[in-house]
Amino acid sequence: MNIFDIMGPVMVGPSSSHTAGAVRIGLTARRLLGSTPTAATILLHGSFAATGAGHGTDKAIVAGLLGMAPDDPDIPRALQLAAEAGMSVSISAGELRDAHPNTAQLAVTNRQGRTLEISASSLGGGRIRVNAIDGMEAAFSGEYPTLIIRNEDRPGILLEITRVLYEQAANIATVQLYRDRRGGLAVTVIECDDPLPEPLRRQIAALDGVVRCTYLDMEEG
Repeated sequence: MNIFDIMGPVMVGPSSSHTAGAVRIGLTARRLLGSTPTAATILLHGSFAATGAGHGTDKAIVAGLLGMAPDDPDIPRALQLAAEAGMSVSISAGELRDAHPNTAQLAVTNRQGRTLEISASSLGGGRIRVNAIDGMEAAFSGEYPTLIIRNEDRPGILLEITRVLYEQAANIATVQLYRDRRGGLAVTVIECDDPLPEPLRRQIAALDGVVRCTYLDMEEG
């Protein structure tokens, strides 16, 4: 058991799930997008919607999008700081089917026009789970260096991806594969024990059948 399982994360309160976890959701979306968003549409579901205002969930998610950590004293000022930075923010409450009570759906766009949509849940103690990326199912925490690979669903492609990791002595912690339909597009999520160097990531991105390779390392930088 980790000490944070007992004590909880170092954070600006009041809630590890509604505040610290919400910051981590925003920060994860920012990392996956690759830069600070210029526009963000945020939908809060369940308890996030019902009690989020009192816990500062809206401010916490925006703080994460701005690059703040859960212990940043400027979290309460996040909406103001986002406006000053030119980030357009829209926040609403809604229902997401079969979703965890502490779930947010984010659609973000950066200055280069890249877009990203994620659904993520705050599980307590500052932990989160990403449930979907761009409408496709996923399930990862961001606690490990993670590859999120959009690829064609065809025989052999997973072998090609894992061969690159094997040749570079990257130790795989978990592998998950999700697809919309047989022969369509799939999302391959690979969590590794150690950070993955950029040349390895470029090699995977260049594989035949890989549409996009996104890397998430919450400790990087």
